[in-house]
Amino acid sequence: MKEQPRTSVLQGPLASYYLVLVSTGLLLAIGFIMVLSASSVRAYSTYGSVFAIAVKQGVFIAIGLPAMWLGSRIPVRVYRRCGLPVLLAALVLLVAVLVPGIGRNVDGARRWIPLPMGFNLQPSELAKLGLALWGADLLVRKRKLLGEWKHLLVPLVPVVGLVAVLVMLEPDMGTTIVVSAVLMALLWVVGAPGRVFGALLTVALTLGALLAVAEPYRLRRLTSFSDPCSATHRLDQGFQACQGLQALNTGGLFGLGLGASREKWAGGLPNPYTDYVFAIIGEELGLLGTLTVLLLFAILTYAGVRIAKRTNEPFARLAATGITVWIAVQALVNMATVVGLVPITGIPLPLISFGGSALILTLFGLGMLLSFARTEPGAQKALAARRGIVRSRVLRRSAAVPRQRRPAPAARRPATRTR
Repeated sequence: MKEQPRTSVLQGPLASYYLVLVSTGLLLAIGFIMVLSASSVRAYSTYGSVFAIAVKQGVFIAIGLPAMWLGSRIPVRVYRRCGLPVLLAALVLLVAVLVPGIGRNVDGARRWIPLPMGFNLQPSELAKLGLALWGADLLVRKRKLLGEWKHLLVPLVPVVGLVAVLVMLEPDMGTTIVVSAVLMALLWVVGAPGRVFGALLTVALTLGALLAVAEPYRLRRLTSFSDPCSATHRLDQGFQACQGLQALNTGGLFGLGLGASREKWAGGLPNPYTDYVFAIIGEELGLLGTLTVLLLFAILTYAGVRIAKRTNEPFARLAATGITVWIAVQALVNMATVVGLVPITGIPLPLISFGGSALILTLFGLGMLLSFARTEPGAQKALAARRGIVRSRVLRRSAAVPRQRRPAPAARRPATRTR
């Protein structure tokens, strides 16, 4: 009797589902530990406890994990209906955050709307989700007309341009790059011709150059980018970039050890637990730690692309591509900024940097990927089989435990009368 050939784990119908779960869980765990380490000095000097900022991050995770579970249970048809309302809500909030008295100004950037109990809402994070949902639904509804460039680009490109303009007014160059990448990914999946990408890239680069020249601080960042540690830029625009490079260089191969960072102390990195937490990972965990984070993001990206390729739902294919590109490009831009490959953009590292809106909405987006993974061929049947196996094991265990019988009540004797 011939043995049946063993199938690879990655060929299973639930491979994408578990790759997203495992990589997300490991990134969350690394992120929480590194936020605790990188924020300990700042938390103690500000709040009197080294755990204050980490506890807040734990609250965000406690909210984000149920959001991820909820996202994994929402059907595809519901997501299609939610695209336009989510995008409209994001546009309203993007306008509101620019209004003095509503938006919170931090270091010259107005990106957050204060909420009760010290929390903040970042509308640009909701805009990424809204664009991925609305753009996917729009292109699916117009799929028979996409051969004409007017239907291919309108209204998708003008709406994305409006979102990008509102985000740049905050200003937030990093999120603008992510929003543009989501647009390019959606157009790529539907088969837009190369000349469309050429035209869009030309317009984007031209506008980027004009914006860089228009604001003096952006121009200084570009001029200091090539050599941030020079005597001219070391104590000015190049300070943060130079400290990040110094942290990575100090860490070496194995790092200084968890909690032993020097750049998190006063006079070191200005944002050690937010935009530059990757530098603290390199300093404390070394090159091996940074490569581990990079590998986990590569696995997560691979799983998202796999879901987009294997699903039979056109909307799920486009939306999964948008979400995957959103998370992958944001992670890539953040890490490239820290290692000095691109100028500083001020964008957090997904699932690892401290933050509420970014973390919760990223986890919800990953829950969407899990929901789309359920539409892969054979996934529903495999999940039902797994639930059946778990249920049968529970029943067998409960049947194997003998029930303790209650002792029979003693027979009552008839009472005797005494005279």
